[in-house]
Amino acid sequence: MAGFGRSVSDLALGIKFVMKIGQTLKETGGASEDYQESAEFLRCLELTLRNLERLAAKKPDRKAGGPSLDPAISTALSVLPEACTIQRHGQSGFTSTSKITVTIDGEIKDFFLKTGPTGDMFEGEHTSLQALRATVPTLCPASLTHGQLSNSRDHFLLTEFLDMSPHARSSTSATLAQKLAQLHTAPAPTPAGHATAMFGFPTTTFCGATAQDNTYRASWAEFFAQNRLRAIAAAVVRNQGADGGLVTWVDRVVAEVVPALLREGHLGGEAGIVPVLVHGDLWSGNKAVGRVSGWGGSEDVVFDPSSCYAHSEYELGIMKMFGGFSAAFFDEYHRLVPKTEPVEEYADRVELYELYHHLNHCVLFGGGYRDGAVDIMKKLCRKYGRK
Repeated sequence: MAGFGRSVSDLALGIKFVMKIGQTLKETGGASEDYQESAEFLRCLELTLRNLERLAAKKPDRKAGGPSLDPAISTALSVLPEACTIQRHGQSGFTSTSKITVTIDGEIKDFFLKTGPTGDMFEGEHTSLQALRATVPTLCPASLTHGQLSNSRDHFLLTEFLDMSPHARSSTSATLAQKLAQLHTAPAPTPAGHATAMFGFPTTTFCGATAQDNTYRASWAEFFAQNRLRAIAAAVVRNQGADGGLVTWVDRVVAEVVPALLREGHLGGEAGIVPVLVHGDLWSGNKAVGRVSGWGGSEDVVFDPSSCYAHSEYELGIMKMFGGFSAAFFDEYHRLVPKTEPVEEYADRVELYELYHHLNHCVLFGGGYRDGAVDIMKKLCRKYGRK
């Protein structure tokens, strides 16, 4: 945030001022529906910024000389430590991030490093990046390795470096909508021990700091109900304390709304749906235009995935939650990936998938997101719940 010449607190105060204007316009009937959606986004962003500021304040200070290169990293790169330099690069609410520059045979190469206390987090991101890269080669940087540091209990993830400084676009680059469509139409592999493709993922992944159980299931409705909604409701209780009202609403959604919208034989019609790979946390902050060494030009790319094999529309929940994807983007995407039948329930399905991310933000950042989650659940239960 310092690059903008303002602190997170300054931004939050500015957002709060905009929200006050939005509330005044709403009360006078002068604000459009689009403006109200923008105001809701800003409200959520304010909460996130305040909590990221709190998280950042808890990080220990590092020595003025900057971070040092752990032997596990130089070993992974097959170079001597003195052939490397390391500097802090980027920001993350849950990990430390650095840029490593290495000289190999006279050639300078850059790499990206994440470190933190949770090894499972980096294993999940490593496996996610590998799967994304194998399906759409220019969608993301390649993950090279992950493991435990030698001089610390922390763990690390080492990837290609994504250069987001201005460069000419690759002459053969596809748009992000086209790449996402390619991702969402590629058949999922059949996991070992199963006869067909399944919903789930071979490793635990993390959405923010929240661990996601990706145990394989044959039913998408069952996977979403149990591995996502019930699991995240339990996480809310663990992190924020008992909340019988919220858990009761989640129970209703699982018992009434999920079967109504996602049951086999209904979602996708007689043909049903098949599992496809999703990024899993594709909000606008996890996409960019950048270049990896060897690509020749800049590409639309994504990063920080928490992947699984899911219904393709599951991806759209967080994309709609925070905005940053235009109507033209969705028009282009849906020309390539038509909305699942029943099309008339598309908006409600996406809102159901968005619910998971509201609940996850409640886990991560507190009760400010609870009201948004409950509002979604009340709305869906009124429409699809038992009368």
